[in-house]
This record gives sequence, C-alpha cells and structure tokens, in this order.
Amino acid sequence: MTRGKQKIEAQKKNAEKNSKSKGSQIEARAVGLKVVCPICKALLANEKQLVDHYGSKHPKEKPPSNSS
Repeated sequence: MTRGKQKIEAQKKNAEKNSKSKGSQIEARAVGLKVVCPICKALLANEKQLVDHYGSKHPKEKPPSNSS
C-alpha cells in the first residue's frame, strides 16, 4: 500500500482535469448550420443539403430557389 497517497493525488488530478468544460458540441454544430427548411424547420449547412433534404423528406414539394 505504498502507492496509496499517489493514487489519491492522481485521482484528484484526473477529476479536476475532467471537470473542466470543453465546450458543448451542440453549440459548435449550431454555428455551422445556416439554412432552415421552411416546411419542417430543420437546420442544414448549405443549399445543396436543402435540395437533398427536399428530395428525401418532402418529395412532393419543390425546393425553394437559391435567392431566398
């Protein structure tokens, strides 16, 4: 049991290291999402994804033009 104190110190150090917030991945992802589907309000990164989204989720609707 010679490593008892070292083990406790290592656990404390690890707990402090792991407790620091590294930032939310959800917040980081939301920054990159710029386009919103007007029908279902899904967030998408670009116009190409919006067109693909319309093809799979709203096949009877026409995708909006690039200007809007």
